[in-house]
Amino acid sequence: MSSSALTIRGLQYSYGAHRVVDGIDLTANSGAVLGVLGPNGAGKSTTISLAVGTRRPDAGTVEIFGHDPVREHVTTSQLAGVMLQDGGLPMSSKPLQVLRHLASLYRDPLPVDELAGPLGLHDFAGRTMRRLSGGQKQRVALAAALIGRPRLVFLDEPCAGLDPQAREVVHTFIRRLADRGVAVVLTTHDLAEAEDLSDEVVVIDRGRIIAQGAPEELRNASADSRSLSIRLDRPASAQLLSRMNDIAPTSVQGTHIVIEDAPSSAQVAAACSALAEAGLEITEMDMHAQSLAEVFFDLTGRPLR
Repeated sequence: MSSSALTIRGLQYSYGAHRVVDGIDLTANSGAVLGVLGPNGAGKSTTISLAVGTRRPDAGTVEIFGHDPVREHVTTSQLAGVMLQDGGLPMSSKPLQVLRHLASLYRDPLPVDELAGPLGLHDFAGRTMRRLSGGQKQRVALAAALIGRPRLVFLDEPCAGLDPQAREVVHTFIRRLADRGVAVVLTTHDLAEAEDLSDEVVVIDRGRIIAQGAPEELRNASADSRSLSIRLDRPASAQLLSRMNDIAPTSVQGTHIVIEDAPSSAQVAAACSALAEAGLEITEMDMHAQSLAEVFFDLTGRPLR
């Protein structure tokens, strides 16, 4: 089998004349979390459906551990688990009934209680799926994706509708999956979640990958990815501000000074010396790194919704 869990090359797909996936290349590796981000309509969900074999691509290739998910779907369905945002689970059944049925479809499933206990499914096991809250359905859908001991798992918005405590439970599950060597493909609208969980992030917009790398690499990709924020005990004089701008580009609002464009250690030291010589006290100082949300907005020109 291939060492890569998921390999996509030159993937294309159109709805009529509209190209929604336009030449995507990506790889998901065992033991790592790949975060897939993009605005609504960017092509994320279509890419995932092509990856799991529910759609046939117009061009390009998809391999799950070296197997084609369309031509070898029986094989890849035993290797990959899928959690869709809409669940796709029978609404008239109860959660544990659903999991037991799914377990019967796999050669070596996880024990149902091994998932039901940590995810709190016993708390609402007596209700049918249609009577569950959105967050409860999400937890059942996650268990359904994991019941077959997948080596690759696709999680589409796994924490949508969850309270903070349940979110942390799901995050713990995701970290443990990667620690156990499972490849995780995570799509999420929560950029903080992607930054916290992902080893690598892919940003898709208009059917193409526009950025890819570790969250820290994306944050540091631009020259202005870091700035130094300084608060003073009183406003600086115009003469001092002119000197500060000679050291590095500086903006000011009252007692708040921001040194922009990723100042070097030498520039930070020179700025602090200038403030000390002017008799000003620094009451607060913070090096601000660009967040993944700011990177996303810079790349796409719109927030992730």
